[in-house]
Amino acid sequence: MSGAKFLKDKTKSLFKGDGPRSLVSTSLQSASNNLRVCWEIDEWIRWRQLASEIKRYVLSNLDILLAQFIERLESKGVKVICAKDADEANNAILEIINQHNAKLAVKGKSMVSEEIDLNHFLERRGITSYETDLGEFIVQLSGTRPSHIVTPALHLSAVEIGKLFEEKLNEKNSAGHEELTQIARRQLRSKFIESEIGFSGVNFGIAESGTLCICENEGNIGLSTSSPKVHIAMMGIEKLLPRLDDLPLFLNMLARMGTGQKLTTYTHFVNAPAKGTELYVVLVDNGRTRALADVEFREILKCMRCGLCMNNCPVFRQAGGWAYGWIYPGPLGIVLTSELLGIETAYDLPFACSLCGACGSICPVKIDLNHLILKQRRRAIEKNTRAKKFTDTIMWKIFSIGARNKYIFKTMMLFVRIGIRLAPFLPFKFGKLKAWTDKRDLPKPKKFP
Repeated sequence: MSGAKFLKDKTKSLFKGDGPRSLVSTSLQSASNNLRVCWEIDEWIRWRQLASEIKRYVLSNLDILLAQFIERLESKGVKVICAKDADEANNAILEIINQHNAKLAVKGKSMVSEEIDLNHFLERRGITSYETDLGEFIVQLSGTRPSHIVTPALHLSAVEIGKLFEEKLNEKNSAGHEELTQIARRQLRSKFIESEIGFSGVNFGIAESGTLCICENEGNIGLSTSSPKVHIAMMGIEKLLPRLDDLPLFLNMLARMGTGQKLTTYTHFVNAPAKGTELYVVLVDNGRTRALADVEFREILKCMRCGLCMNNCPVFRQAGGWAYGWIYPGPLGIVLTSELLGIETAYDLPFACSLCGACGSICPVKIDLNHLILKQRRRAIEKNTRAKKFTDTIMWKIFSIGARNKYIFKTMMLFVRIGIRLAPFLPFKFGKLKAWTDKRDLPKPKKFP
């Protein structure tokens, strides 16, 4: 599939629906398409097992592989910076920018940059960083966070984006997919030329050769990393592969799981800075070594950020990405946020799950997500961060009594159905449920025989 064809198809999907209510249909369609492409491969089950074993090897030997990766990079003139947290990463990046007296940067898609809140950090210091991924560009204009790690503007419709472009960019209002894409391209073209710094994420780092592998479909990352004289690549320390020979497996799996393609349109290999340019690699810990030391949960670091667990999750499809409170939503976010930020900060997240097992059953690196979430619930209870709340105790006592008796349960659900029917006419907005009732229709519960 050509880059232009893929981008056209992607924008149709991106601008589909009517905002939050389109999450269910769009996510379901994405999950179905991606899995169909995967199961066309006879060796898919073996691929998953092999990918899982490679990532397990990486985590078991991360210190050795990191040292090898850094040594290979530095031997080719790459400047490597190791940052233990967001503050260190941001300050190191700011120092590089100041060394080059830069004020304008362009950025390809990077979840690590979202983690460290790089754009806002730089903005407060008078430095402008433009997102160049289409979805990220839209989200940045709206002043909000991405709602999905692969399709950041999944929550917005074409009509809403057209109004946003009219308001923020003084462009003619349009809801046409191709027109909106052309507006974004036109607005960003000059930024690539004028920018002094180019940021990117890294999908895979190859330890044996010191190679950065960056995947994309729009061409914006190629421009962001080649037009400016300084390229700063940000990478979580777990995103390593031991050998170049391991990479084709992961490229095949990432594309199929992430976007339903056989391969991404562009796959960039960065081995060394080009003549007359500088290349910096910022290796970010930000809680990863703490997660690595947690033997019970370290396998969450195997994740390659394909996003399929979110599309396959019934809770994510109803609640949306913002409901999870941080950068990573869905089943991945429940476990990873609890590990990177601590269960004390994310104590509510493990309870935002139906434990249906849909996420773990499709993970390309076989992360047992549903059981990890169950273990996180136990940890939250042990730390008395959730289960000791009096209101929770009473609520679950009532539910347990009703769930054991068919007639009591039917009566409870009858009152729920009546409440939902009356909700639009009530003078109040449900208190803490206001965020839901303002933006979404309350689901209609099924009748029980």
